[in-house]
Amino acid sequence: METSIIISGFGGQGALFAGQLLAYAGMDNGRFVTWIPSYGPEMRGGTAHCIVKISDEPVGAPIVRQPDVAITFNQPSFEKYDSLVKPGGLLIVNTSIVDGESQRDDIDVVYVPANGIAEEFGSAKMMNMVMLGALVGRRPILTLDMIQQALHDHLPERKQKFLAGNLIVLQRGYEIGLQQLKPV
Repeated sequence: METSIIISGFGGQGALFAGQLLAYAGMDNGRFVTWIPSYGPEMRGGTAHCIVKISDEPVGAPIVRQPDVAITFNQPSFEKYDSLVKPGGLLIVNTSIVDGESQRDDIDVVYVPANGIAEEFGSAKMMNMVMLGALVGRRPILTLDMIQQALHDHLPERKQKFLAGNLIVLQRGYEIGLQQLKPV
């Protein structure tokens, strides 16, 4: 089974790292993966998104028009990808920044106050891990253990001091993904 995921936000929010971590977790556990980053000319503040595909079989093409899952870190990403998620797909929305709710009734939507949770446990920069946790809590494309291990194995050396906090917010996001049945 193949799952396509778009993770989108402003540069500096960690969308690309979240996608890269998903790809590493998939590879480390015998899945076929693709990870395609895309970002504007600005390193921070510009648009950044990535496309990740995780599959049990070789991936034919890395590009996707209608993702199975969209993880939206900011308002422009929510506005762009809300309508593009496949029917039956999943939209994850960062309610700390996004104002509004999806009007679609043919997709699953998880609303996550990701920045608030990340700030509570250390730094808003960990909001990407909250959102990733919500993904695997709602759709177990990979297990939480797989993501945690990939974080241990692939977090850059200069960021190792943030490992414990990232693991906490990843768990918190996972719990939200498991528990949230209706928008809050």
